[in-house]
Amino acid sequence: MADWKETQVSEFLMERVGRYKPSNPVVSKLKRLHKIDFSGEMHFSSKPSKTDMILAKKGDLVISGINVAKGALSVYDGDEDITATIHYSSYQFDDEKINVEYFKRFLKSPKFIQLLKDQVKGGIKTEIKPKHLLPLKIELPDIDTQKSIVNFFNRTENEIDDVSAEITRQQSQLKQLRQAILQEAVEGKLTAEWRKQNPHLISGARHAARLLEKIEAEKEQLIKDGKIKKQKPLPPISEEEKPFDLPEGWVWCRLGEICKDLPRNGISPKGVQYVTRIRSLKLSATTYGIFNPNEFKYLDDKVEYDPFYWLKNGDILIQRSNSHEYVGVSVIYDGEDKVFIYPDLMMKIRVVPSLNNYFIHRALSSPCTRNYFEKNQRALNKVCLK
Repeated sequence: MADWKETQVSEFLMERVGRYKPSNPVVSKLKRLHKIDFSGEMHFSSKPSKTDMILAKKGDLVISGINVAKGALSVYDGDEDITATIHYSSYQFDDEKINVEYFKRFLKSPKFIQLLKDQVKGGIKTEIKPKHLLPLKIELPDIDTQKSIVNFFNRTENEIDDVSAEITRQQSQLKQLRQAILQEAVEGKLTAEWRKQNPHLISGARHAARLLEKIEAEKEQLIKDGKIKKQKPLPPISEEEKPFDLPEGWVWCRLGEICKDLPRNGISPKGVQYVTRIRSLKLSATTYGIFNPNEFKYLDDKVEYDPFYWLKNGDILIQRSNSHEYVGVSVIYDGEDKVFIYPDLMMKIRVVPSLNNYFIHRALSSPCTRNYFEKNQRALNKVCLK
């Protein structure tokens, strides 16, 4: 670091002095800086302020005394003067000694935070004012090296942006590919060759129509045993409702035909701020199609809840309300029985034991079903059975 030397910030940075009452004609009619966000963009407000004000001119480096290390600083490039509260400070700088883009990066660096801890009482928790910033001594390279460093970071960040954009593009394509494969799976296209080789496994007693008959008998027995309630008959599926043709051995059915109980909303009582034996899932526990057991809130354990609300391993949860892209997202609850209850913004279904609930989950996640849920947010959809 032969070209670097210890330099006091005041050697290249000069405070624009002046403190004004809001009614002072110098600042009263000027546009007021409301905030500088962490990307360095300035936001202005027309609301009056009772706080004393400072002045900033074109080309000044304006710094937030509270969030400077997080990026709340910017060079003002407007033609007309602006004003800001005394929670900000503005500076002129000597561009023969300091490259302002270099200095902006330095103020967001761990090194700056460490210097504050070492040289300012209270460190970064202190509201940074000129009396804290200007006396700081930093190791500063010559102006050409500063420019070189800035150019290096700019190039690197551009490359990172390009890589990030490519990753995003490929992730989008991968998602589309997964959805296309899933759609072909639920349409039976992925198993077409297998069916040709094994026709005996999709006919006779193994035909999906026979499976539906078995499910119906199974549910009738459950009704007789008092384990489920009798459901109202569902309407037949019209030809207009069928989004694609099914292969041999498959049949259409309503989702309700294969559920032990019809979908039912959960319950969303107010949470408590202490640990209890009752946990209620948050909506975020199922937002991304995979069950997340860490997203929950505790409920008052002095309240008794309907046994129906307690989840059992293998239950399927469906989001009935969320932002547009997440409505209808389903997950399989793979946790232990009676650990969680589920919220009002989800529906729960429990398919009959003779079915593979993972296939039902995949069918619910397929593009055709997701499109249906987007158009009919609270409706149930039909699924095809193999």
